Amino acid sequence: MAVNVAPRPATPPVKAPEAPAREPIVEARGVDKVYDTGKLQVHALREVSFTVPRGEMVAIMGPSGSGKTTLLNCLSGLDRIDGGEALIDGVALSAMSDEQRTDYRARRMGFVFQFYNLMPVLTAVENVELPLLVSRVPAKEARRKAHEALELVGLGKRAGHLPDELSGGQRQRVTIARALVNDPAIVWADEPTGDLDSENAEEIVVLMRRLNRERGLTFLIVTHDIGVGRATDRIVRMVDGRIVDEQILEVMS
Repeated sequence: MAVNVAPRPATPPVKAPEAPAREPIVEARGVDKVYDTGKLQVHALREVSFTVPRGEMVAIMGPSGSGKTTLLNCLSGLDRIDGGEALIDGVALSAMSDEQRTDYRARRMGFVFQFYNLMPVLTAVENVELPLLVSRVPAKEARRKAHEALELVGLGKRAGHLPDELSGGQRQRVTIARALVNDPAIVWADEPTGDLDSENAEEIVVLMRRLNRERGLTFLIVTHDIGVGRATDRIVRMVDGRIVDEQILEVMS
């Protein structure tokens, strides 16, 4: 005699737990910036809004005059905004005095520029320790941290060399060490490979990516170089002071 067996209900698939959303370290909320020459008003930023989660590496790209560097300067507090709000770690920079913003940048931010901005009469280690001395860190501690930062970027043995005694790539590594010496919450980089040949540029990109992955450093990078952009987590494209597109990238390990 046949026995009818009721089919078992299908086992629902087990959903993998979603990764918790990372907290934002940079928030732009409708940021406007207008440069007034007296005869002409240039609307450099137009209601720019976007967020950078902690530990992300983001490239800001676009044609010359699109507002990339202006956005970096406004978000980092190097320049004032004319509308909206910019927050770093939840702190509104507009609520700070000039002195407070300067102090906050010295303690919580690192900067990497295209042309290095190194003092030519100071050695690599003296250039790296300079921000700490300005922030009144004791000289012995500042020197120790400067040596550690140079070791981190592979220049421990070049600490006593002047900038003119270093290659372009090595000078940019000194700049990156200087940006890292205060253990910043975020590193801002404006065309960090713009003055380098392709080989040195690739080395700097690899270095920044390694620091991002190993130390969880947040990088916001203004660049024209698509090779730099492709090494990041996300490309934000700007045209005429507006964000017009964002591209999430799958970066190879």
